[in-house]
Amino acid sequence: MSKTKSIILLSGGLDSLVALGAFKDEYNIKLALTFDYGQKSAYGEIDSSKKICKYYQIEHKVITLDWLREITNTSLVSNKEIPTEDLGTKESAKSVWVPNRNGLFLNIAASYADSFGYTHILFGANKDEGKTFSDNTEEFREKMSDVFKYSTLVKPMVTAPLIKYTKNDIVKLALNKGVPLELVKSCYDSGEKHCGICESCRHLKRALEDNNAKKYIDILFSK
Repeated sequence: MSKTKSIILLSGGLDSLVALGAFKDEYNIKLALTFDYGQKSAYGEIDSSKKICKYYQIEHKVITLDWLREITNTSLVSNKEIPTEDLGTKESAKSVWVPNRNGLFLNIAASYADSFGYTHILFGANKDEGKTFSDNTEEFREKMSDVFKYSTLVKPMVTAPLIKYTKNDIVKLALNKGVPLELVKSCYDSGEKHCGICESCRHLKRALEDNNAKKYIDILFSK
């Protein structure tokens, strides 16, 4: 993969952080894109992503999408209350759905790829979220790669190195690879620390507990 040069979609959350930290050298990741679409956690995600990119010494760009905020009516962006229960079905996942989010982000990354010769675009799709979010599946990844064969000249490959990993697996990989989990920001809410009660926090906390990584719980979560 000597000619590989990659972009990663980086939210600062567990999945994108570990995808970057564990696969940076294999995919020669040079650029991270973080998106501000008016989500409640935008400030924390951007701050975390900046620190992560500084740690790994890669270029970081923040892209603001005001219009996406305007058309998103679910709890991640609107005044609706963020759910605190686990999202077990595709129907319940609608409460945190952002219209065409991964499709849009990957298309923007593909434009960068087309202009600057990036061969791969990485994103943090994983096995657990693939059960409820259709844009976290292998089928979605494959179809987006197929689209870019027609919509770009460079034809970047969409890659999801964690697609077969559960949250537990992802934390285990992070610990094995020395990924700086203290920099993660996975919470749906806007607090300085993780709230510990939203669906994303609960998944992260459970995975840390199952991997005997209590020190990160103390660092990341509100008391």
